[in-house]
Amino acid sequence: MSAAFQPYPFEAKHYAARIPELEAGRETRRHPVAIVGGGPVGLALALGLARHGVRSVLIEADESVCYGSRAICISRRSLEIIERLGALDGFLAKGLPWTGGRSYYRHDEVLHFRMPQDENQKLPPMVNLAQYHIEQFLLDTAEAHADLIDIRWRTTVTAVQTDAEGATLTLSTPEGSYTMETDWLVAADGGRSTIREALGLKLQGTSYEGRYVIVDILLDSARPTERLAYFDPASNPGSTVLVHKQPDNVWRIDYQLRDGEDAEAAIKPENVMPRVQSLLDMMGETAPWSPIWITIYKANALTLERYRHGRVLFAGDAAHLVPIFGVRGANSGIDDADNLAWKLAFVVQGRATDTLLDSYSDERVYAAHENLSYGTKSTEFMAPPSFAFDLMRTAVLSLARQHPFVRSLINPRQTSAIAYRASPLNAATSTAFAMGPAPGTVLPECPLTIAGAGALREGHLTDLVEPRFTAFWFSADGSVPAALIELESALAARNIPFAVVPLAARAPADTARASGWDHTGRLFPLYGVETNALYLVRPDGHVLGRWQGEADTLAAHALAALDHALRT
Repeated sequence: MSAAFQPYPFEAKHYAARIPELEAGRETRRHPVAIVGGGPVGLALALGLARHGVRSVLIEADESVCYGSRAICISRRSLEIIERLGALDGFLAKGLPWTGGRSYYRHDEVLHFRMPQDENQKLPPMVNLAQYHIEQFLLDTAEAHADLIDIRWRTTVTAVQTDAEGATLTLSTPEGSYTMETDWLVAADGGRSTIREALGLKLQGTSYEGRYVIVDILLDSARPTERLAYFDPASNPGSTVLVHKQPDNVWRIDYQLRDGEDAEAAIKPENVMPRVQSLLDMMGETAPWSPIWITIYKANALTLERYRHGRVLFAGDAAHLVPIFGVRGANSGIDDADNLAWKLAFVVQGRATDTLLDSYSDERVYAAHENLSYGTKSTEFMAPPSFAFDLMRTAVLSLARQHPFVRSLINPRQTSAIAYRASPLNAATSTAFAMGPAPGTVLPECPLTIAGAGALREGHLTDLVEPRFTAFWFSADGSVPAALIELESALAARNIPFAVVPLAARAPADTARASGWDHTGRLFPLYGVETNALYLVRPDGHVLGRWQGEADTLAAHALAALDHALRT
């Protein structure tokens, strides 16, 4: 153990403030979209808008990507989104994938859980990656789109005025202050959102009394990457401890403070170091280690009632605060960005009425309540808020030593894709499907042989999801009926991004059109179809509608569903 603090094994690039062209203290250019907050959510939204050809200005108060221990776990669903944004390579090259974890009660293992992972999947269920890496990889991709993403570093919002046409921001930088106008304003500025405060909005929900000390350390260990939880461990009796391995020999340790412990004293190095050493001794880790970062955390389960307020939209921690248990914080924010990007782009480009943005609020508020429900259950187990909860947890942990049937109660229920089953966008569909993704759910993954531009390659179904609506046509040979070709042409004439993508049960004869061949024989059963079926998919990979029958009828259903969604 070394008492000297070490820096993170990461060096961030620092950026200077920049003043745009002004006239009488006002920026001469009005922006279609301004995003406040350059963390993972703001960067993901800017990239999502750029994929649709929409310009945005990104306002960030700091001079670099973040420093310190924040988000560390990125889910498969987030990785799918990040792949569409063009930033996946860095995540997979640097991140540590994991599929499960172990929980211990005192000295006994009481749970070994596995997240869903099968031969259909392209991406791991989870990767561990520090937030500074997350932001850097997204930033690297954003800088490659400088024509569409204007990043303003060291720029702070000091005032906000909104009206029916947009918002006016007063901005402060070390180089001077100015005002900026935007048609749409997105607040992705975190849990202490300046925009939320300026609009007088309050988060609603529960703040828990339990507190956790978060410690990042440098430790060289060959231990596998998995989520570790210790209940009432010998190293910290009466407490709960979580441990995650990260890249570059960084380890994240979260341990619960006992009731009555002084928080200010608890984060002093002389009090933290012995607890960490005791934990590592208990784990059998004997290598030398050094601290990097110490902070304290308190669980919150809070959300705004609505995420759209006129021309202002909220995303990420500015919209909701989710307990860390189950790693739903950054992942839910990335999902917010994915949901909002295509809808805001369609509105900005005049392809949809602005009521489409109400569905962003409807769907993501529902998702927040789902995440808060699971996060609350995990929080009440990890840090019991009362004697009754503590008694229940002790009983469960004691029984779990010998009785597998209670172990599911210990499972942290890691984040997973949310199904918008009650979304106002969902189309009425055929009842003939015994299986497969219903409207509002995310496409299940499956390997395919992908055809296009006269060639074949190995791939997966999600490779065919583009910044458009996609009609997946399930047929025997991959041929596309005239009615669907006519639908494609009609929507192109209306400037609606749309494509018919055939999925064939056997190798397609035509490899010019983008298509998929179910060479494993698993795709059609997974989607509950044989042939003559159509799945209509949104740009964010959620199913909008599905039907079986004659092509003319299916084309009419798809057109009606699109008209409904874009004019909701």
